[in-house]
Amino acid sequence: MNWQEHISINPKVCHGKPCIKETRIMVSVILDNLADGLKPEEIVAEYPPLKLEDVRAAIAYAAALTREEELLPLR
Repeated sequence: MNWQEHISINPKVCHGKPCIKETRIMVSVILDNLADGLKPEEIVAEYPPLKLEDVRAAIAYAAALTREEELLPLR
């Protein structure tokens, strides 16, 4: 999955937060919905501009971030 084909970061759109290209749907919104238990198909139904590939790209983007950043566990 080449997430770069689906995600853009533009300082003039959503304060520079990663969004699905040609939308104002932030990657964080997709990930929050997945974390809340929604299925990708449900997210796509809730946000008509999205495609299943966009949801997969959001997951791939998050995975790439975790490879780049070391997160400390909460105490």
